[in-house]
Amino acid sequence: MFDNLSERLSATVKRLRGQARLTEDNIKDTLREVRMALLEADVALPVVREFIDTVREKAVGEDVLHSLSPGQVLVKIVNDELVHVMGEVNEGLDLKVQPPAVVLVAGLQGAGKTTTVGKLSRRLKEHENKKIMVVSCDIYRPAAIEQLRTLAGEVGVTFFPSSAEQDPIAIAGAALGEARKQHIDVLLVDTAGRLHVDDDMMAEIKRVHAALDPVETLFVVDSMTGQDAANSAQAFNKTLPLTGVILTKTDGDARGGAALSVRHVTGKPIKFIGTGEKSEALEPFYPDRVASRILGMGDVLSLVEEAEQKIDKQQADKLVGKLKKGKGFDMDDLKSQLQQMMNMGGMGSLLDKLPGMGKLPQGIKNQANDSEVKRMIAIIDSMTGKERRFPDIIKGSRKRRIASGSGAQVQDVNRLLKQHLQMKKMMKKFSKGGMAKMMRGMKGKMPPGMPF
Repeated sequence: MFDNLSERLSATVKRLRGQARLTEDNIKDTLREVRMALLEADVALPVVREFIDTVREKAVGEDVLHSLSPGQVLVKIVNDELVHVMGEVNEGLDLKVQPPAVVLVAGLQGAGKTTTVGKLSRRLKEHENKKIMVVSCDIYRPAAIEQLRTLAGEVGVTFFPSSAEQDPIAIAGAALGEARKQHIDVLLVDTAGRLHVDDDMMAEIKRVHAALDPVETLFVVDSMTGQDAANSAQAFNKTLPLTGVILTKTDGDARGGAALSVRHVTGKPIKFIGTGEKSEALEPFYPDRVASRILGMGDVLSLVEEAEQKIDKQQADKLVGKLKKGKGFDMDDLKSQLQQMMNMGGMGSLLDKLPGMGKLPQGIKNQANDSEVKRMIAIIDSMTGKERRFPDIIKGSRKRRIASGSGAQVQDVNRLLKQHLQMKKMMKKFSKGGMAKMMRGMKGKMPPGMPF
């Protein structure tokens, strides 16, 4: 997400280096580039105009501090305005009501509503320890009911059954009654998708809303539709009292126009973003962190939070203990590290959040994909137990057998062995308390173990 915008903005601020002040003249070309970058990112035109006017007003005549270049001052101003446009702070769900708290989910057909309900139910269950029930009021697409039933089973929440023969308002009322009986904390209600803002369908969802009186009414929208996402959210907001927006498919959106337009156009906060297909791929939307990622400064806070949630602490402690005892870092350990990385969203997700990684050449970014990580794991799986424990014994004939067994080439096996050796040396330094040495060794280099 934001790849194109990040690249353009990073390039434009470089041109201001060496200037003593930000003036109307030396900032004019830069602002034109910023404007073009925002328009190419499919940001709504009114948002672009206001954004550029605000940045110009704040930047012109701004004295440059001794330690900063004009480019850095402009980055700070652009960063602050990006945060402002996207809503300043993360606004979570307001569930402080008498249970069950009802959350109504609406949106256009194909936006990913049902999948989002599954993701949200998992997040509320695991992160907020809530007892969840989900129900589908989509009688027009029977597959949606079965899809939600399957998702509920996968994430371990209660599913309230419904069928295409029932009335949506009756389904909603029955689900609310059952949620009260079962002392459910949160009832998530999936509604029928609309192909467009259809009068009859909008009248129906208004009746569902009136029957439930939800504490949250969330609009799910496909981020890849750009400023159309903001426009459809605005149209829904005229019919329903929306409390927030969830952007889906952000992992496939290189532009980011929807994220920059929704808050300004609708006045409603983006509460979550969908970052992949898996049920855990739903993140709270933090404007300051997203702005940092747009400007190529990474998102270390989200990375740390993700690591705390998803890294197997027992496995990590076991590895540290093993290294302290002087035992080597073997192939099983490398496989474990690769699997942990996949649990955190894969290589692309990690690169997106690391500072400075946005400036990597596109060729390197393309190589840093999950298929390469999976290939590495497949190669390790093709080794015998003895080979995984003692990689030094892997020579010619063994390499050919391992390559054949994993569908790889011998050079792929050689590359993996070399990366393992590099990581083994790093781990050895770490076990002796040489963290400073390890960091110095990494300076200017990509971390060993990356699949390229």
